[in-house]
Amino acid sequence: MTAPPDAMVVVGIDGSRTSMTAIRLAAREAVLHSRPLRLVHTFNWVADPSEPMPEEPRRPAEELLYRATALASQAQPGLDVSCALIEGPVITTLLRESGSAALLVIGDGGLGIDPDVTASSEATAVQIAARAGCTVLVAREQLPSVGPVLVGVDGSTSSLSALDYAFDTASRHCTDLMVVQVCDPDGTDGGPPPEVVEQLAEAVAPWQRKYPSVRVDQQVRTGDPESALAQETRRAELVVVSARGDEPWRGMLGSVSQAMLYHSASPVAVVRNAHGLYIQE
Repeated sequence: MTAPPDAMVVVGIDGSRTSMTAIRLAAREAVLHSRPLRLVHTFNWVADPSEPMPEEPRRPAEELLYRATALASQAQPGLDVSCALIEGPVITTLLRESGSAALLVIGDGGLGIDPDVTASSEATAVQIAARAGCTVLVAREQLPSVGPVLVGVDGSTSSLSALDYAFDTASRHCTDLMVVQVCDPDGTDGGPPPEVVEQLAEAVAPWQRKYPSVRVDQQVRTGDPESALAQETRRAELVVVSARGDEPWRGMLGSVSQAMLYHSASPVAVVRNAHGLYIQE
């Protein structure tokens, strides 16, 4: 994590089963990176005209934070945990939190993994991952099974940041790493161009020397990047993608990263190559 030494792992919670899973994932990452964990619950206290005004609108939110704190402490005993109850729009609040966080963890908000579902940029998790000022880890409802870290690369500077994050994560998680690059087929035999295979090996080499204990499986495939990566997510512990490969300075997601948020069977880490990208409007 490229972040200030005192930056926290922040997790946004809403009481759903997915956000409870997000707490467990966030607590683990906080311990592995020796950082405190900050639990954030945010909503607008705007009365619904059709519903009676609750006498104590803060109480349910405070009880949720209490349960969430207990869950984090149970998952990782001894973890430094703090919490915050913030009034305001969810997306704006979590984006603001991301500006000073080492990592932001959120639930997927019900994003489907059906390959026939069209990805939409309107989903809350997509908007946060697109605009956050730090890497965003998007949890699924179920905890992932033990498996390799999967990272998709395309040779861009941003994808090298994803590769760096993936190596570091695989090392901390004590698991294998699968590096996948998808390209157009070679004009002669339909296989991957030899120069792409060579370029991937050259890109991986410096990190392999830095993390000699990480066992790496390098694969260059031809076809559609979204489909190729989605197929491998079923056996991955975590999927790592860059926010946007060819234009990392833009506050939006590339097609591959957005597709993974919808179609990955495992949690997805959307990596920023520079901390503090979020600029409040």
